[in-house]
Amino acid sequence: MTWIDPQIFKADFEEFREKTKAFYAGELDKGAYKKFSGYFGSYAQKGGKANMLRLRMPAGVVTKERLAFTARMVETYGIPRVHFTTCQTIQLHDLGADAACEIMEEALKAGIVTLGGGGDYPRNVMCSPLSGVEQDEYFDVLPWALAAGDYLLTFLKAEKLPRKLKVGFSNSLRNQTHATYRDLGFTARCDGRFDVYSAGGLGNQPRFGVKVAEAVEPEKILFYIKAMWLTFRAYGNYQNRGKARTRYMQESLGGPEAYKTAYLEKLEEVFSSGEDLTVHPDLSSVTKQGDGKSVKNHRALPQKQAGLYTVVWHPIGGQADPRVLCALSEALSSVPDAQLRLAPDETAYVINLTGAEAETVLKITEDSAGTLFESSVSCIGAGTCQQGIRDSQALLAACVEAVRRAQIPDGALPQIHISGCPSSCGTHQTGSIGFRGGAKKVDGVLSPAFSVYAGGDDRQGSEVMGQEVGVMTESSIPDFLVKLGCAVAESGQDYEAWNRANPKAFREIAEEFLV
Repeated sequence: MTWIDPQIFKADFEEFREKTKAFYAGELDKGAYKKFSGYFGSYAQKGGKANMLRLRMPAGVVTKERLAFTARMVETYGIPRVHFTTCQTIQLHDLGADAACEIMEEALKAGIVTLGGGGDYPRNVMCSPLSGVEQDEYFDVLPWALAAGDYLLTFLKAEKLPRKLKVGFSNSLRNQTHATYRDLGFTARCDGRFDVYSAGGLGNQPRFGVKVAEAVEPEKILFYIKAMWLTFRAYGNYQNRGKARTRYMQESLGGPEAYKTAYLEKLEEVFSSGEDLTVHPDLSSVTKQGDGKSVKNHRALPQKQAGLYTVVWHPIGGQADPRVLCALSEALSSVPDAQLRLAPDETAYVINLTGAEAETVLKITEDSAGTLFESSVSCIGAGTCQQGIRDSQALLAACVEAVRRAQIPDGALPQIHISGCPSSCGTHQTGSIGFRGGAKKVDGVLSPAFSVYAGGDDRQGSEVMGQEVGVMTESSIPDFLVKLGCAVAESGQDYEAWNRANPKAFREIAEEFLV
């Protein structure tokens, strides 16, 4: 079922063009423009000299057609920066005013919606990136995630929405989409049903979600989405923007159990309304056959479909080289059933490849992260984001360079998570090691710094927020990671095993670098 025709949004574009022109002419201040432009999935970058544009990729799925559109825009407008985000979207950066307007309109013609990519709207629905091809998943949750994404477009102009509404689907206990602590999350079970979590989120006053339902039939997921909206309308604090997120309802209603009771009351209202929100998506699966060629490469993952492979491509910091993206699009144009899938850790997966096709993609994407540490997560950072405090991308680049120079072996350092501000776009709060941008006075001088977090875990059933260890100056963090990596390497263990065996060692090493 298609809930909405995206073409109905065309009428809004002229207003965006007018307001964007006014902003660049100095007739509209950045605050007013930001409040307006978020609905369109576009923001002015820091300095107000260029725009970014966020292309929704429902459930992280970048079809060959969507990839070809993105590549065409990159080539047509000479776009220098492409970012794979932690919400499984593609951001185009350094756009002039005309380019931002034109690409937005062209995207809609290609079936790609940008609206609601920012501001107080339902964000891109997230989904485990390898759903449908992963060997040990409970079941393929992608069709349900796509149905949810389509339905949520109907809420773009709804009243009294939370400041963000993030919905995620998880196909296994790996919980890559953080479905157990989104505004609304659906986690797969071995019986083919979903458990449902609600009112979670990272950032200021983070909360894990409340399990509000168990063993939900997948066909009924939209009832739970509408109940989420009704619950916030009734109990959300939409007068105070600082608390206009669903997670604050846990506290305002008197605790998780009280929140669950309130949510279930609204759910009963939805079921009793007579509105039919039952969905029956296409559940067809991949039928492509392999070519008999075996591929031995750590970036080539065997799929559950015999003979087919997924190739892992992780541009450092999620910053995809536009030339590589265009070359990949060209190569995949003639590959049956190939897709790009975006992950919440800024990894891209190219799925449904034969052995020969996988080898071609491996060669094109040779710039991929070479180690677990190099696949670390970073938000776009203060060099681009108006909200950012520190340039998280610059920090990650400096850390990767230092670790490479020190020849720290793969596995001695984990994937780290860097956020340029408290918003936790880099999910620093649930990474095994996280950094949050800020500032600290050192010898009377205010210096760029990051708060350090350790011990976070995002896996379902093991979720825990990392503990804040202290503050390090930005310039000292690469040296800290090198020293940490050397200590782990000397033990002969990987980081996770070393940390379990030496629970105090991380803090002891960190202590030298804290200010």
